[in-house]
Amino acid sequence: MKTIMTGITGASETAVLKDKLASSIGSGSLDVYATPSMVALMEAAACECIANYLEDDETTVGTELNIKHISATPEGMTVRAEAELVKFSGREFTFAVKAYDESGLIGEGEHKRFLVYGKKFTEKAKAKIK
Repeated sequence: MKTIMTGITGASETAVLKDKLASSIGSGSLDVYATPSMVALMEAAACECIANYLEDDETTVGTELNIKHISATPEGMTVRAEAELVKFSGREFTFAVKAYDESGLIGEGEHKRFLVYGKKFTEKAKAKIK
């Protein structure tokens, strides 16, 4: 891994289409942006935040997420997630994450990711299959 410091940021954006609605993915019955969709966007922003610092087979996996989804977003709007690296210790990274629609803040919280080596991690996961 290249030298990294707190304060770096990343972002990810998506259009709220039918496939991202709570009614479509099974996380509710309403036609609003689903919490799991917001979580995925926040994780994507955190990945983007440190992507340029990873080398060779390095990648990260999400290990913890504590967020609040505080405002509903209807189909047709755009949502943007932002992540800031606020702490890192060894191979663990902690991000402050926020999500916004065109009207303002819709979610916020903390997300942790852990540095792993892709090939070794995948082999270990596949070893569970007997």
